[in-house]
Amino acid sequence: MHRSRSAARSVSRARTRIAAGVVGAALAGALLAAVPGPGPAAARTPAPPGIQWGTCPVKPVPDGMRCGTLTVPIDHEGTGTGTGKGKAKGTVRLAVARLPATGPAGRRIGSLVLNFGGPGAPGVSTLAADPNAFAELNKRYDLVTFDPRGVGHSAPVTCGGMTQGGGGTAPTGPAAELAALRAEAKRCALDSGPVLPYVGTVSVARDMDLLRQALGEDKLDFLGFSYGTRLGAVYAALFPRRTGRMVLDGVDTLTEPLGEQALLSAVGQQRALDGFLVWCAHRQGCVYGTNTRTAREKVQALVTRLDATPLTGEGGLRFTGQDVADAIGIALYSRKAWPALADALALVERGDPVGLMQLGGPDGAPPPDEEPVAGAAAVPADNAAAALVAVNCADDPDRGDAKASPMDVARELEALQPVFLAASPIFGPRQLMTVLACYGRPAGTGFIRGIDRPAGMPRILLVGTRGDPATPYEWTEETAKRLGNTVVVDYKGDGHTGYVASRCVQGYVDHFLIDGRLPSGTRSCPAGE
Repeated sequence: MHRSRSAARSVSRARTRIAAGVVGAALAGALLAAVPGPGPAAARTPAPPGIQWGTCPVKPVPDGMRCGTLTVPIDHEGTGTGTGKGKAKGTVRLAVARLPATGPAGRRIGSLVLNFGGPGAPGVSTLAADPNAFAELNKRYDLVTFDPRGVGHSAPVTCGGMTQGGGGTAPTGPAAELAALRAEAKRCALDSGPVLPYVGTVSVARDMDLLRQALGEDKLDFLGFSYGTRLGAVYAALFPRRTGRMVLDGVDTLTEPLGEQALLSAVGQQRALDGFLVWCAHRQGCVYGTNTRTAREKVQALVTRLDATPLTGEGGLRFTGQDVADAIGIALYSRKAWPALADALALVERGDPVGLMQLGGPDGAPPPDEEPVAGAAAVPADNAAAALVAVNCADDPDRGDAKASPMDVARELEALQPVFLAASPIFGPRQLMTVLACYGRPAGTGFIRGIDRPAGMPRILLVGTRGDPATPYEWTEETAKRLGNTVVVDYKGDGHTGYVASRCVQGYVDHFLIDGRLPSGTRSCPAGE
């Protein structure tokens, strides 16, 4: 889910990310039970064979990038226990990519695994789109990434194009909304196959440990953004003594249920929009003038007006107020996108939607930068959205009662609506609908919420951005307490995550990953540096 093209693609593919995304984006995970260690099932999982590297399923790819597959069990809990259940449920083939270290062979450290967020963002195509953001790390590390199970080229889940969970316009009525969500859940289960019940972050973290073994590494060195921070934290809780140098940037929550995440996301998005409007007020020709209070009111009026009377663009595409809110939310992920956002809003205010097309179109997603290789399986168009909802629901035990009636849903929405509108009249209505995303889905795990200072875990570096619209800085502080043995870099800037945006942040991250140097306490990086 940011400043580089690769990170921006992660965000746009998961534009409905509740937190952060994961969307968050990704793309989260509020859970109950006490956290065990790796557990007998994980400990007995046999080491996978080495990965056979070959061509990649997408093009273009950078010189030297090679791809392969790693076969993992669908159900890790049923593996190696003597029951045979894991084997009976089959396996998943994960798409993996590697960029070999570019520096002298004698200075190579090992493999650095990256996750770019979501949930729902593919690793392979994201790394292929812009590896230069990690060039300094690539001198000493092989850069390795993968499409998590259910995502991209790793047994992608799909809902037949009907995914609407994780955000949407106001329902036509509680009964219709509830029926639509339950129908969607059934369609997802039908179209996605056996992997769907096992796409949660705990399963992906266990996959990542098998990837570590296949790469021949004793410990996992890891750099995760947005949802990738949830994945990294879960890995560290499951395998604290197999955790190497780990950096989590754009830190996700480990404790908040989806409803709370949605509310705080609305707060974060509104805070970021207010920052943009202050910036715009000092820019010559800002369409909203120099009064930031009235500027906020004008943006709200635009969203309301277009929800009532959408704009029609080229090819008959219709642009609603929610499309405008989505496009604004995406642009807020990177301060570098603010000039384009200001220009786009000026055009939209004049009745011209071309600016929205430049920001991502009515679906909030820009055209893909890669094209599939002949013979490679196509990724369903709704995969990012379907995976986002499936993973977030699998990670959250606090969901609406699966047997809830339309009246129950109506009461819940009525009680929450003023709270979400107070958080943000622009982003609150869409975020409100995320509280219903998991109706009709299987119960989520209680593992992640129970993470509490895992014994034996090495120090981990966390990066939090004060103006982050997707993962509020408060989550960095909260997760630091949950993990226990951490150092925080407090980036005073704007946008989602800090590594690509700030040379100061990049310095702390690179020094730690390359040299193992990690100062104690909280460190600060000023905005723009």
